[in-house]
Amino acid sequence: MTAIDLDAMHDVAPVTGSLPGEPIPYYLPSGEGLRVESGGQLCTVIARGSDTGGLFDAAFLLGPRGAEVPFHSLSAHQRSYYVFEGSAQFWLPGQSRILVPGDSIHVPEGTPVAYRMLGHLTKLLFFSAPGGALDALAASAGSGSHIYSASGRGGSDRALLPADATLHDLPRGAALDVWDDALPGGLEPYFLRSRTGDRRGWPDAVNAFAARGRNAGGRYIAVNTLAAPQPYIIRHFHRQHTENFFCLSGRIWLWVNGQEILLTGGDFLHAPAGTVHSFAIAAHNTQMLGLLTSDVFEPFFDVTGQATDDLVHTEGLIDPSTLVGGIQRNPDLDLVVVGPPPQRVRAPGL
Repeated sequence: MTAIDLDAMHDVAPVTGSLPGEPIPYYLPSGEGLRVESGGQLCTVIARGSDTGGLFDAAFLLGPRGAEVPFHSLSAHQRSYYVFEGSAQFWLPGQSRILVPGDSIHVPEGTPVAYRMLGHLTKLLFFSAPGGALDALAASAGSGSHIYSASGRGGSDRALLPADATLHDLPRGAALDVWDDALPGGLEPYFLRSRTGDRRGWPDAVNAFAARGRNAGGRYIAVNTLAAPQPYIIRHFHRQHTENFFCLSGRIWLWVNGQEILLTGGDFLHAPAGTVHSFAIAAHNTQMLGLLTSDVFEPFFDVTGQATDDLVHTEGLIDPSTLVGGIQRNPDLDLVVVGPPPQRVRAPGL
């Protein structure tokens, strides 16, 4: 993206409620997107290659107990699945886990994976980089419903897999009760439990890396933020990476090119490079999942936070100057400050 494009992006109003078809800011409330129902599951595509400049695509998968997909692999896509609601059993070759909200699984290209939903209204986030894996599925979208059919029953389904998926005939073993709490040293499949991974303390917040660049082939990082209420941060934009905000729980206010947007559970906002933005936390114990493409911004969280083994934040423990000082001491971070924090205008008491 050129400097002219970045400057132009500062003034682009975010599209709300629909996919834009071009890499500009947009917001999707929970349940909105391009919907396809098959095999008892409702797939809601929330990002395609055309919406993200080819960087990634993403979808929510909603289904009843018993809905599943068979063992399959993608030859050119790094993937992650996050459990938003319910529970699901996932399989990798030779291993299996039962995952609950906040847990995740990370699948390198060429690695087979399968899953089965274990609870009704189980909701999974599928994230894949680079983009393109969901293009064919999105083109077939046509469901007007925001919930899977009440008459449907869970079962195995091939139709919701990307068009270039390769099926594998592999055994599905029993799930092991293993507490997966560490990131691997490189590009390999792994499970990760909620709130674990590499953790960095911020003032009244903890950032937990669910995936570093080394785990995703440099294509993205994933950071789960648990935070207490706090005001908007400085207005800024990024030159080299795209930031994607998912609200897991609580309330998050986002200021995007001059517009305020409230995120609650399941909502999504895409902020491509050049988007001037800020965020504020508006509810206790809010959890936010950030998926950033590529991994260029990874050092930011290391230099602005304090390494910690704590799984939650301690209110008032960390001096706010730790974050500001980290920014000042590292001028090469992909962070361009354009002004002070914005003022809350919409629903200031919420």
